This record gives sequence, C-alpha cells and structure tokens, in this order.
Amino acid sequence: MKKATPVQINWKPDKNNPVPLYQQIVDYIYQKIFSGDWPVGTRLPSQRALAEQFDVNRSTITSALDELTAFGIIRSGHGAGTLVINNTWGLMLPEFQKWEKYVTSGSFMENNQTIQTINRMEFEENIIRLGTGELDPRIFPKDKWNQVLKNLTPQIQSLGYLGPLGLPELQEALARHLASCGIHTSPSNILVTSGALQALQLISVALLKTGSTVYTEAPSYMKSLQVFQSAGMRLSGVPMDEYGIQYWKLQNKTSLQSGHHSSILYTIPTNQNPTGITMEEGRRQELIDYCVSCQLPIIEDGAYLELCYAQEQPKTLKELDQSGMVIYLGTASKTLAPGLRIGWIVAPEPIVQRLGDVKMQMDYGASSISQWIFAEFLNSGLYGEYLQELKAILLHRRNCALKALQEHFSDLATWRIPKGGFYIWLTFKKELSVEMIFQEALKHRILLNPGDIYGFEKTNSLRLSFSYVTPEEFALAAETLAQVVRHGV
Repeated sequence: MKKATPVQINWKPDKNNPVPLYQQIVDYIYQKIFSGDWPVGTRLPSQRALAEQFDVNRSTITSALDELTAFGIIRSGHGAGTLVINNTWGLMLPEFQKWEKYVTSGSFMENNQTIQTINRMEFEENIIRLGTGELDPRIFPKDKWNQVLKNLTPQIQSLGYLGPLGLPELQEALARHLASCGIHTSPSNILVTSGALQALQLISVALLKTGSTVYTEAPSYMKSLQVFQSAGMRLSGVPMDEYGIQYWKLQNKTSLQSGHHSSILYTIPTNQNPTGITMEEGRRQELIDYCVSCQLPIIEDGAYLELCYAQEQPKTLKELDQSGMVIYLGTASKTLAPGLRIGWIVAPEPIVQRLGDVKMQMDYGASSISQWIFAEFLNSGLYGEYLQELKAILLHRRNCALKALQEHFSDLATWRIPKGGFYIWLTFKKELSVEMIFQEALKHRILLNPGDIYGFEKTNSLRLSFSYVTPEEFALAAETLAQVVRHGV
C-alpha cells in the first residue's frame, strides 16, 4: 500500500509570543485537525522536517507530538510515520483538556515499547506471527462449537449476573475435569475468572502486601507483565535448568526460612512459557517440600498442562500439595479460545471467597454466556475429543518447526525439544541484539517475541511459537529470519 504524502505546512510559531513554542505547535495542529483541514489518515512530515519548517529544536517537536499522542489524536507507527487518527474524542471540548498529567499518573505501569509494538502489530494484515502465544484461528473446532450452541439453546433461560464464584454448573464441570488431571477438589474451591490473567490481578490486589517479593522462573511470562509491579511488588528471577526451576537459588533464603516474609512463588511447571521446559517430577516434590519448610505459598499456572503430547500428564504441584499452600490457575484461552475469557482458580475456600468478593467489585462476574458454553463443552465430552485432535495438530507443527530450525539454524542457535505447549526457546550461539533482529524481521513482515521481554537480564534468545502458524508459514519465516541473522544484524 502506497504511503500518503505528508501534509504541506506554511506556518511558523511566533518566537516573540509568550506562549511556549511546543504549545503553539500543539494548538496549531489541533486547530488544523478540528477545522477539518487535516482529516483522519493525514500524514505529518517527519520530526526532522517539522523542526526545520518551524525553526525549532527536535526536542520541541518531540514534546508537542508526545502531548498530541497522549490525547489520542495522532499515532506514530512503524514505517508509517505520524498519522492523524482521531478528530472527535476530546476535540469537541470547549477548552483543550490537558490529559498528559493523567496519562502518566496512574499506578498501573505501561508495557515497554517492544511489547506495545507486538500488541499493535498482531492485528496487522499480512504478517507472520512467529511469536504469538495463541492458537491458530484456522484450527478452531467450528463443528463442535456449533453442536455446543445447539445443545445450549433450550437450556439457557436468561443471562443475568451470576454469584461471586461463577456459574455453579461450570464449577461442577470443572471439578470433574480437574479430577481427570489429578486435582481432586470441590466446586466450592473453584472461582471462575475472566481469564487466568485476571486471576493474577486478583491475587496481586487481594492477597499480597505492597513490597512483597514474587519469585518466578527466569525467564518467565510474568516478566512480560506489569501486574505485580503495578501493585508495588518486586519480581525476583530464579534460574532454571532442563529439570525446571532451581529453587535452592532463591534470594533472601535466610529470610524465607525464618517464615517472616510476605512473598509468593509463581511458576509454570508444565510446558513453561517462554522456554517450553517441563519440570521433572522429582524436582516438583523437592520444590513443594522446600516451600513448605519456608512457608512460601505457590501460584501454579497450569495454562499449558493439557497440551502435553504424551498420554500421561505430569503430576501438578496442586496434586502433590498436602498442606493447602498451592493456588492453581487454569484457563480455556490456550486450549479452546482466548475470546471466551474463561479461567479458574483452585484454592482453599477462604481464599476463593476473598478473591470472589474482589472480583465482584471489578467486573461483577465473568461472561455468563461464556461460562455456559464452556460448561457444555466439558459436560458433553466434546472438549476431551477436541483436546486429542488439538494435541495431534500441535505435535505435527512442532515436528515441522524443529525440522525447519535444523535446516536453517543448526549453525546459528541451540534449542530444546518441548514436550508440549506452543514454544521453542531459541538461543543464539553468538552474542546478538535480539531487539535489532526484532526490528529487521518486522521489515519482512515477521513478528517475533524477543527473549529479553521475559528475562531478568539479556537473554540472547527468541521465543518462537508454532501454534499460530502453519508448518509452511513457519518454514518460510525461519528461512527469512536466518537470512536476517546471517547478514550481521
């Protein structure tokens, strides 16, 4: 698609005017957009060209554009320049509201620029999403979905609000399903959430104190989130090996062993995100014993538990737990559909009651229709059938991805073979800038997830995913990516 030509400007700020130069520029651009002279889609000249046109420093231009971006009026996109994206919201106010101080004053921390770019580019057309932790929409079980909806039609009489813990039918279905995974619990110990991410948000605001330490694997999915940091907590990375987290390397070990702490351990022991490592069973028991001795509670994220390619899943930490210290999280986002926004927490009743109360204050319950749909998937047996089909597809895609990597990256990088899940953790043999690789790959319409967004230090790695792309798309992207790396990025 051809870029729009930058708009022509015949105006300069008045340096004798007491109004700051950057504010004059903001007001000028605002007036041009408000008057209709610059409609949505108008492209502004580059910052350098604007600085020359207005006869001001680049920093003055940056300040003006940052303010307009904060208002949601313009956007700077990769390769697209600065575009007008809004000519209505906020512009109809009688006076130009200064929102920038509000934008930067909230307690919830913003994502770093790489993650913001990923979140934006995932919705671009004609891009190969080689890092996306999501199922390919093309393998969505349409026939089973239609059957579930058909079965549900006579059952649902209303879609009102539900109780604090969720739809009772879904709690009961989940209790039966979890028993097949080795987790024996009652419906009263299950809280239905709007996805597993909300479960983490609930825990961060309802169970932990500001200043607490959250221990987690390094690298970890948790590092790419701001949930706990925004609540005033500190993340502490714990190294891993091929058997899982090296729990004996937890920091502040003396403080932990004293029991006088307000800390928690977050772990994805099965098909870990981003490394794909599955914790060895002996290590799991050792971890439980260690945490019991230190009185360190555990959040076990089971997002990828059901995506083990072998018939037998490893025992969960929750199954090994004899003291009620493990909070288990599950989700339908990685197996069925992220858009359902259905997750669950398994914990002692006082905890789920507390979290349920907080959840009611947040959103007054997860989607009723989504809960009915997932309950029917579980009760009908269609979910179990679908999982077997899905794992066969993912296993095939994994094997094809490994073949492509062997062909194009055997001299460039190393990787482990995941036993399930979505991810291959690719680590380069030579020190490279994964950020530069990320940027160069975007020029070829390949979207990556640099390992640095998951690490507590420089990783020299990429998280590659074979779940969202076909084997052919993965092979094509791997060949192009290898060329990018070989050209000395």
